[in-house]
Amino acid sequence: MKFKKLLALGAALVFSVAFIAGCGSNNSDNGAKKELSYSKSQGPYSELFEKGVKPILEKQGYTFKGVDMSDLVQADQVLSDGEVDFNVEQHTAYMKNFNEKQNGHLVALTPIPTVPAGIFSGSKTSLDQVADGDTIAVPNDASNMARAYALLQKIGWIKLDPNKDLATVTQADIIENPKHLKFTEMKSLTIPSVRTDFDYIVITGAIIYNAKIDPKTALANEDVLPQWLLQVVVNEKNKDAQWAKDIVAAYHSQEFKDYMEKNNNGLWFVPKGE
Repeated sequence: MKFKKLLALGAALVFSVAFIAGCGSNNSDNGAKKELSYSKSQGPYSELFEKGVKPILEKQGYTFKGVDMSDLVQADQVLSDGEVDFNVEQHTAYMKNFNEKQNGHLVALTPIPTVPAGIFSGSKTSLDQVADGDTIAVPNDASNMARAYALLQKIGWIKLDPNKDLATVTQADIIENPKHLKFTEMKSLTIPSVRTDFDYIVITGAIIYNAKIDPKTALANEDVLPQWLLQVVVNEKNKDAQWAKDIVAAYHSQEFKDYMEKNNNGLWFVPKGE
């Protein structure tokens, strides 16, 4: 009887050791993860990653799978659900809005080069031509709408409530509009196709790029505030993973800086420290 008890105790100890070892092995595998997936869309940010950052990481043994997404909401949902590992398509203002509205668990790791929003000509070709009652198309998603109104304040056309956060302002926060400008809030992707229906349009970087609009033709550009800098974004549970740290390091590497110096034709605002 005593022998049987000892045998059972020994079996239990072997199982416990095996279980602990197995857990340690799994943690090690997670730390050494080399196959990564990311959501991507047509636009400059995925392309910049693929051309400027991905090659740096591939030299370290990483492999990547890009998963095409129809829009950023879908991209964030699959990231929050753990179906992909990261994306490089959004600023912190957009990410925070997603987390609040969709109960997401996304975190930003580091700012990356960003294409500023700009005001472009519609039927009028100069800011000096602005007149009473002119029409302006602006994005209708919350974060980029705020960028548009902040830009219009910058050029002196409107005044926003100083007690409001620039990252969340809406049309209702305009307290002065001396030229009685009329704003149409619409889906960003459709704005370039109806450009001439308005006197001016305000669009963000990805839209400028996808519509093949020369960024140098902007009549004015926004001041890129910290909350509007594009970010490497991951699920909160992966923020300390080695692969996440390696992606951040690649964006901060000298090799990437050299790439940007050779390939920045005026499209990109590069954050300090990049």
